[in-house]
Amino acid sequence: MPALPSFPIDDLPAMWLRDNCPCPDCRDPRSGQKLFQISSLPAGLRPGTVTGPVIGAVNGPVAGPSSDGEPSVEVVWYPDGHRSVYPLSWLAANRPGGVDRGDRRTEDGKELWTAADLAGRLPRASWPAYLDEPGVRARMLESVLRLGFMLLHDVPGSEGQVLAVAESFGHVRETNYGRLFDVRVEPAANNLAFTSARITPHTDNPYRDPVPTIQLLHCLVNEAAGGESGLVDGFAAASLLRATDPAAFGTLTRTPVPFVFRDAGTELRADRPLIDTDPLGRIREVRFNNRSIGTLRLPAAELDAFYAAYRTFAELLLRPELRLDLRLSPGDCLVFDNTRLLHARTAFAQDGSRHLQGCYADLDGLASRLTVLRRADSLEPLAALFAGAGAAEYLGEPVSMAEHMCQAGARAEAAGAPPHLVAAALLHDVGHFNESADSGDAGESDRSGDTAEGAGGAGATGTVSGHALMAGTDNRHSHTGADLLGRWFGPRVTEPVRLHVAAKRYLCAVDPGYHERLSEASKHTLRVQGGVMTAREAAEFAALPGAADAVAVRRWDEEAKEPGAVTPPFEHFLPLLTGLLRG
Repeated sequence: MPALPSFPIDDLPAMWLRDNCPCPDCRDPRSGQKLFQISSLPAGLRPGTVTGPVIGAVNGPVAGPSSDGEPSVEVVWYPDGHRSVYPLSWLAANRPGGVDRGDRRTEDGKELWTAADLAGRLPRASWPAYLDEPGVRARMLESVLRLGFMLLHDVPGSEGQVLAVAESFGHVRETNYGRLFDVRVEPAANNLAFTSARITPHTDNPYRDPVPTIQLLHCLVNEAAGGESGLVDGFAAASLLRATDPAAFGTLTRTPVPFVFRDAGTELRADRPLIDTDPLGRIREVRFNNRSIGTLRLPAAELDAFYAAYRTFAELLLRPELRLDLRLSPGDCLVFDNTRLLHARTAFAQDGSRHLQGCYADLDGLASRLTVLRRADSLEPLAALFAGAGAAEYLGEPVSMAEHMCQAGARAEAAGAPPHLVAAALLHDVGHFNESADSGDAGESDRSGDTAEGAGGAGATGTVSGHALMAGTDNRHSHTGADLLGRWFGPRVTEPVRLHVAAKRYLCAVDPGYHERLSEASKHTLRVQGGVMTAREAAEFAALPGAADAVAVRRWDEEAKEPGAVTPPFEHFLPLLTGLLRG
């Protein structure tokens, strides 16, 4: 039997380690909630004896780090003699000092985008597939958290159906507009949304505290000329403002703005900044609605600074390249993050019928439903991919796709890479498979001519979409692969995958010998994927948070093409992957 891997714990903070003890004396076996107060732990706490790695026994509830049959470390604590057993996979996934997983509501948990970034990969699915296939539903809900929206097609056209969409992932948030509201021309409208006028990018209900965090719009009829919908990533726009005008960004994060709504039966007000940040300075919320801003009462100099910054941000939000335009058809339901995305509408002719129904829900309910879906999920679709479609040739290289990816994972492991990078190296090319990892989701064709969003996965009998790449069409496999992997893993795994193609272009620009070391097939795909980066592109890439990890994955990618190499199978990596799964 091979020796178990070692895992030192002497550098782990004792109080942190003990606070995460999973034993039934420390956590309720049913709920996983802690049974002790931090103040009740003994002073001078430190590990007394450490044993392992060993094959652990069951030591904790589902909510904690269970050691059922896993390689584990046993700690007997001084001075109270308490015994704790920690699985190695849990220790590796949660080691202090790693990338902060933190609050996924902030920009660090998002993929910021402009319209061009979403070409060919809109997060869309049919309503029947969303309902019937847990993997499809998980991928769509993940898109709301990561990209800020999803688009469901073929939702029944009956009135009130938007409530069923909301209830598929959470609870309807009732407001003064009721459980649902109609977006159509009203004779005595109390809101410009209920007219045919053009509506510029905005967030809804900024005068509420808390604001509804998810908005749904279900198209019942759209026969009017005009009335196209638009989305703008407010986090991307705020990030751009921070980079180009940090003083304006600072002003908008510090200045409380009075948002007000009133009619005969309602008086609402919330005083919040246009751009809200968390204690670490990360963008967490955008509230922007020119129709609802009340009168600011500040010193004249502060008003001047605010209005200059406000105008700059407003002009930035109107840039055409930031706006994704959509024409909703009957049966389409758009679900989006109302604290991040701004939505807009072009004017439309009143002689044509246009009727949408909307409602509000909340992100915490959606995130909860996604987590529950993931608990019941398994890595079997990925295992089936490696065993089935992975046997296909690897784009002109002398190894199969599965051999290539397993070699990359093994090289990362041999280099002592952290678990998330081993996983990224192993899984970096899953986007080359053109069928969904959920057999029931063949993807939804983009009605504007884009390719299928569902094309980022692979089934056990999937085929390799990389043939299009070899024929001269960029299949954007890095993005579709990262989107698929988001079903199971967080950004530490998905972002190096998303950036590994860009990393090749980057290395060709900054490493004089790198291009010549590429295989002929890799040189061909480089040309299809955009060629060598310019100096400006290279500098922008290097500044990205995940650039270093993507470069590491890229180098293992290029090395992993050795025919006949003895390579561990996919199953070898399962314990590591399991430790990285989102809970």
